[in-house]
Amino acid sequence: MPQQDSHARTALVVIAHHRPDSLTAHTARRAAARLENAGYRVDLLDLHAEGFDPRMNVADQPEWGDRDRKYSDETHAHMRRLLDADVVVAVFPVYWQNVPAILKGWIDRVWNYGFAYGRSTPRLAGKRILWLGLAGATADDPVTEGMRTVLTSLSEGIAHYCGLSHSTIGLLSDADGRLLVGDAVAGAEREAHYAAFDQRAREYVEKFLAEETVTA
Repeated sequence: MPQQDSHARTALVVIAHHRPDSLTAHTARRAAARLENAGYRVDLLDLHAEGFDPRMNVADQPEWGDRDRKYSDETHAHMRRLLDADVVVAVFPVYWQNVPAILKGWIDRVWNYGFAYGRSTPRLAGKRILWLGLAGATADDPVTEGMRTVLTSLSEGIAHYCGLSHSTIGLLSDADGRLLVGDAVAGAEREAHYAAFDQRAREYVEKFLAEETVTA
């Protein structure tokens, strides 16, 4: 069992998938377990299961002349969870080379003006984030590099802009279990395929934890 105490660091693990039995949810749970074993208290945020509404609304629309604006209660609750976290791990399927709408909407509403940016001293300064994106494309598909480019731009445009100290992209290709288009993996080959997939996901988390040790 992981050893935790009242001073344990907190990891906010964000799941952005509508199915609890998805590979995305499975990957998020395994990442959460590894973080717990490393001594983190894990706050598991399943955006769909918690009914998060990704649509921007009047209550959460930023006012550029008021960085202390009172946003909606839902948004402030999520802001508190983000503030309480030392590290964030976002786990999501890659849709059209980008994050799914629910994750983008969470960023739009929660990483808001006056909170995540717009201050001389960023409130999220010192925090670290790992973006674990699951892609159906194979590793050698040319589209995969485009995904990595878009996600890297997202990392720089959001995490670095908001003052986080470190942001890492973990792109997990071959997520749909196909070695060739139309040729699904089955049986022992399928088990080996997903065992290797789990190992790659774990390696991203391990590297993320190791980088914290180096930069601490």
